[in-house]
Amino acid sequence: MKLADLDIIVTSPPAPGWGGRYWILVKVTTDTGIIGWGECYASSVGPDAMTHVIRDVFERHMAGENPENIELMFRRVYSSGFTQRPDLTVIGAWSGLEIACWDILGKDRDRPVHALIGGRVNDRIRAYTYLYPTRKTHSLPAFWVDAQMAAESAADMVDKGYTAVKFDPAGPYTIRSGHMPSMRDISRSIEFCEAIRGAVGDKADLLFGTHGQFSTGGAIRMGAAIAPYSPLWYEEPIPPDTLREMQKVAEAVTIPVATGERLTTTREFAEALRSGVQILQPALGRSGGIWETRKIAVLAEAWNAQMAPHLYAGPIEWAANVQLAAAIPNILMAETIETDFHAALIRDTIRVEGGYITVPDAPGLGIEVDEELARANPFTGYGLHLEAQQAPVSYHEENVFEGGAPVKA
Repeated sequence: MKLADLDIIVTSPPAPGWGGRYWILVKVTTDTGIIGWGECYASSVGPDAMTHVIRDVFERHMAGENPENIELMFRRVYSSGFTQRPDLTVIGAWSGLEIACWDILGKDRDRPVHALIGGRVNDRIRAYTYLYPTRKTHSLPAFWVDAQMAAESAADMVDKGYTAVKFDPAGPYTIRSGHMPSMRDISRSIEFCEAIRGAVGDKADLLFGTHGQFSTGGAIRMGAAIAPYSPLWYEEPIPPDTLREMQKVAEAVTIPVATGERLTTTREFAEALRSGVQILQPALGRSGGIWETRKIAVLAEAWNAQMAPHLYAGPIEWAANVQLAAAIPNILMAETIETDFHAALIRDTIRVEGGYITVPDAPGLGIEVDEELARANPFTGYGLHLEAQQAPVSYHEENVFEGGAPVKA
């Protein structure tokens, strides 16, 4: 069996657009006719340019190869161009293609992917969700800075069975280096923690999100301010290019530090663990794929750290996250996004029920992809999947982070 053909679909989720402006899906076919699906997480170039990178990686390092030879193909990609170092774009391309290889192998052997990477340790995976508007009274953009609306959304998610909710009221991330939060940003963060904790009590954990926007000192100040509400984690408090500084934050705050959505391969995650990160959040469509992230989980286990796969993407990456989570002993939880489009794109083959994801038994990733639906929603915009604000944060006016991708008409 050899890898033969590649097709790439850039699909755009309709309103409300949770999960990003577009998702890059890869369809890999073998010479025996088996189809494998993967997803490449957001990259630093636009989707048109990224499709060329994905094709180059496939044609240069994978075409004609046995899909079993994951490690060999990874070493080719990792070493391409005399680099042998993490590269977000190239490894992002590889990650989606690698996921597709595992889908192929599972289908060829009539086994789910988790059975091929160590076997099932977990029958179901604890799910968490970001807080999105859940009621007709939740207007945008007011929702992003209204603690009471957030508390209502959290209560609604707990009613659905979720035992962990994530929110990020501390202002936008920018193209600049880490900044000191304004006093208003700190006050609003306290308001959110207080309101959400009051709404959910001890029924759910609070996951405090940021996007790497603080200076080291700013991260320590914010962490101290929210600590009385006992968040389960403090996510990416400083920029990902200053991981050694993370140790100062981790040592200064009582909240476990989490990070990983912008990291790739064991090299960067090992550095995060050395820096005191206790919860790793790989995005499998960027971190190196299923096998490389399985290695990352082993590193985390050696550091007594836990895994919480990140998801701000489509359901194919989610399916890969679930297969990995089923096979590792140190899974904490996995992010989920529940929209009609997410569900329809994989024909509702994976679900969140009572706050947990049931691990599928079907071969490969355990999903059925609605290819026609994906192609019927092409991306026609110009922006990247996620973009940082260029303007600096304000110390006079309210800073608003609008929850990722904008709602489209």
